[in-house]
Amino acid sequence: MLFERFVAFIDATPNTVRTYKTSLRQWFKYLKDTNNGHPTMDTVREYREYLKDSGKRPTTIQNYIIAVKQFFKWTEAERLYPNIAKYVKGAKIGKNFKKDYLTSKQAKHVLDTIDRSTLIGKRNYAMLAIMLTMGLRTIEISRSNVGDLRTSGDATVLYVQGKGHVEKDAAVKMPTHVEDAVREYLSARKNLKEDQPLFTSTSHNNAGKRMTTRSISGIVKHSFIAAGYNSPRLTAHSTRHTAATLSLLHGATLQQTQQLLRHKNMQTTEIYAHNLDVAKNPASSDVDKAIFD
Repeated sequence: MLFERFVAFIDATPNTVRTYKTSLRQWFKYLKDTNNGHPTMDTVREYREYLKDSGKRPTTIQNYIIAVKQFFKWTEAERLYPNIAKYVKGAKIGKNFKKDYLTSKQAKHVLDTIDRSTLIGKRNYAMLAIMLTMGLRTIEISRSNVGDLRTSGDATVLYVQGKGHVEKDAAVKMPTHVEDAVREYLSARKNLKEDQPLFTSTSHNNAGKRMTTRSISGIVKHSFIAAGYNSPRLTAHSTRHTAATLSLLHGATLQQTQQLLRHKNMQTTEIYAHNLDVAKNPASSDVDKAIFD
């Protein structure tokens, strides 16, 4: 009952609620294991250090601490317990991405490696093309329906249900080449209805049904490997990094790239610009010339 009241307070999506539930379970387990019935601000800090010592990743620690902070914000609002986590900071997260991106040449090579003579090949090509150029997440690909392809002005757009959203309220412009690939795939499927998934499974147990994020990630990874790019730092999320990086490299503004990726916070988009500034810095090359030329 207490957790249900907290969920009503945060007014979050089902996925976020599950994340909070998992995170808070860890917090209360920690209190039980340390026999602490009256936690203080120092307890929250000690918990943060405990998570670090346990080998948890900074992003995981950040999520756990955010859940604790929200929980005690609620307990204070309800006059159940003071907000002991108010001034406790989360984990320090670096400004470098954990995943790599593809260069424009590498991205084209991945697409060119896909055999488009089969239905599976047409699907995989169209799906990778969307992810590499439009920056869609695997969950957004999974949620997309045939009817989400719409017209806006003189362009074709795909309406997307983004991260943390409950409806498809974001339109992402679809490049002509990508649209052609998607239309070719849909034409090969035939007898389509608007509420059918844009991309469907071809497995025996799930044929014609919506693809899972896991299967989409597996297809992307397999496509990378088939093209010769077998690295643990190249995953399905690398397609999103690729779209963002190539967008900025080819003249898009931060605001335009933010709109493409549908970032709520400009600071998230600025990380890409920061990484590009590092890559463009000529200082090490200048030192190299001074020593070796």
